Amino acid sequence: MSTPRPITVYEVGPRDGLQNEPAQIETADKVAFIDALSATGLSAIEVTAFVSPTWVPQMADAGAVCRAIARRPGVKYVALVPNVKGLERALEAGVTDVAVFAAASETFSRKNINHSIADSLLSYRDVAAKALAAGCRVRAYLSTAFGCPFEGDVAIGQVIEVTSALRDLGAYEVSVSDTIGIAHPGQVRRVLGALLETVNASDIALHFHDTRGTALANVLAALEFGVTTFDSSAGGLGGCPYAPGATGNLATEDLLYMLHGLGHDTGVSLGGVMAASLAIESKVGHPPPSRYVQASRRRS
Repeated sequence: MSTPRPITVYEVGPRDGLQNEPAQIETADKVAFIDALSATGLSAIEVTAFVSPTWVPQMADAGAVCRAIARRPGVKYVALVPNVKGLERALEAGVTDVAVFAAASETFSRKNINHSIADSLLSYRDVAAKALAAGCRVRAYLSTAFGCPFEGDVAIGQVIEVTSALRDLGAYEVSVSDTIGIAHPGQVRRVLGALLETVNASDIALHFHDTRGTALANVLAALEFGVTTFDSSAGGLGGCPYAPGATGNLATEDLLYMLHGLGHDTGVSLGGVMAASLAIESKVGHPPPSRYVQASRRRS
């Protein structure tokens, strides 16, 4: 069991959580959601994506959201950007932290962003250079690191290669992602055992979906390797529109409950996150999938 230590919870609910919701969420409701999360002690919140509204209509108001949120000192407000045009829109909206998204699977890369892996890395090198020159920090996602909905197994060597390439182009952190919720603890140990021979644990985060109910077990496995940053979504909202069968992200409440129980310090209010999730419930039109939220309701 890992020694208790500070853990960073990277909140993706406002972006990854809402992007695939069928109900159109009003800008003011997104802003209220983000502001509520900002008050919980979270140090990083991914608030939106500057992508084509044709492909992701929920993110069409990205600029308006970024201009309206109440920014708190010490909180990074991150926006996903797919290309230089998206970066320019983000900079105009006052964004100071951006994220790019590559894939470990060639087929997923082409279906998700219409580029090969090699071409996406060339594009992101340009994005990262311009972002860094503008004073922005750059984070990167590596999708399908544990399995692809189209190709099945993904070679660990490919995960290592693309992770290293993303670090080389200037990403301070690569979020190694289980896009379809297929990972299990044994696989997490194998991937991290190989990956951490090339990159430091402090240079990566992990992003788990709970499609098969293994997300928390995967976090436990990753803690053994010294990983200290985990992505999660308030209420367990979310899923990738380009990953058939991918259900919600690991719920922030469930992650906090486990981490706090193990003695890890997150600096985040579990009750505050749950309140934010409950407040957005009526806007998305369904209960939060979070097991902690559901159990709290049964107790009350």
